[in-house]
Amino acid sequence: MQEKIIDIIVYLIHEMRDDKRLGEIDLSALADRGYTQNEISTAFSWLLDKINLGENILTDEKGAGTHSHRILHESERSVITPEAHGYLIQLRELGLLDDMDVELAIDRIMMAGFRRVGVPEIKTIAASILFDYDDSDRSGSRLMLNSKDTIH
Repeated sequence: MQEKIIDIIVYLIHEMRDDKRLGEIDLSALADRGYTQNEISTAFSWLLDKINLGENILTDEKGAGTHSHRILHESERSVITPEAHGYLIQLRELGLLDDMDVELAIDRIMMAGFRRVGVPEIKTIAASILFDYDDSDRSGSRLMLNSKDTIH
């Protein structure tokens, strides 16, 4: 489910970069693509949570395009498909991932021993990075549970 939420967030940010407010985005297009109301609501909640935390997701320097792109080593290129690398760059350009997140994703891929990684695997890894952030100082305010969380 988290991979679908990543897709919705990417769609929403693209729409917002086209000067649309969240309330103006046509949600029927998302429903037509097969996303559930729960997935759409979760993506909206995640975006609103980021905005409420003071993160400017549209003009943040992480996605401003003034940085260089990470070049893959030959061994990394043999594992990560060009499409997967392009998707990782897209997430970086949208400001969803920063340089350290991209490095973390590549490290996870290489350390896990994948033979070949495509876009679906990148979405899974990106979701784990985006939704498993350490916000222990805001306990009870997260949209999703971390892997270390318990319910009492």
